[in-house]
Order: sequence, then C-alpha cells, then structure tokens
Amino acid sequence: MSPDRASLRPALVQLALAIAVLAVAGVLAGVVWEWVWTPPHGAVLDHTWKPLDESSLRGQFTGTGWYVVVGSIAGLVGGALVALFLDRQPLVTLLGVLVGSALGAWLMYVVGVALGPDDQVEAARTAKDGTHLLGSLDVSGASPWIALPAGALVALTLVFLGLSAVHRSTEHPPPPRHVA
Repeated sequence: MSPDRASLRPALVQLALAIAVLAVAGVLAGVVWEWVWTPPHGAVLDHTWKPLDESSLRGQFTGTGWYVVVGSIAGLVGGALVALFLDRQPLVTLLGVLVGSALGAWLMYVVGVALGPDDQVEAARTAKDGTHLLGSLDVSGASPWIALPAGALVALTLVFLGLSAVHRSTEHPPPPRHVA
C-alpha cells in the first residue's frame, strides 16, 4: 500500500463511522418520533379524509412538531458522540457530521412514516363514507428538515470549542503566582 493510501485510510474510516453514527441516530429518532406522536382521528366523506374534530385538526400538525423536537435531540446526541470520539481530523469530522446528519434526517422520516399509519388520503379513496381512519405521520414544509443537522452541528461546535478551551488550558498552564 502506498504512503498516500495509508494516510487516507484512517480519514475514510473516521468519515464512515461519523456518517454511520448519525444514520443510526436518525433511525432511532424515527422510531421515537412515531412512538411519541399521537395520530389524528378522521372519517371518510366523499372519498376524502376529514378530521373528526378540532383536536384532530390540530393533530395533523403535531407530526411536524415532534419531528423537530426528536430530530433536534437526536442531532445533539449524535453530533456530540461523533465530536467526542471521532475528532482526529476535525475537517473530516465536520464532513461526516454534515453528510451523516442529512442522511439521519431522511432516515428518521422514512422510518417514522413506515412505522406510522397508512396514508389516510389513499385509504379514503376506496373507503366507504363514515369509515374512521387514523391520520398519517408527515412533516409540513421544508424547515423541519434542518432540525437533526442543526442539532448535530451545534453539538459539534460546542464540543470542539469546549474541548479546545480545556486543551489550551492544560497545554499551557498559567505561570505560578508568587505571593509576596
């Protein structure tokens, strides 16, 4: 193996591990997201799904709220783990957090939706009027997608800045004070 390849291998392993940690965090977050979310109740009217009451109408938006909460926490935990244990090459760690957290956010969505109820719009098309159906788990808008990556980057920043301050203070201790 050439010297260039030998020096590149640890960086690639670090990158792959960082991506894997955040992908696993995303999968676990998808499970938690579906677990904490309460599906809204609705009924079929003219082959369309309608919420049963005001509570169910509000419930259609709780999926997005819970996605942001759970995704932010997963990002903070995953980003902190990566920053603490995979910090040999900080730029590689940063790249791993960027790629891994984006993958984790997508996996969180895919897993959560797969575990949740079927799409109520599709089910209502073939159901009889009056059939009760649960609403499906979903995310509204684009902004919730940054929850997990933002949490991971915040954790990475805090760990790197915090550890660099600790490292600086132990590397160059202040001179002893002489009391006269």
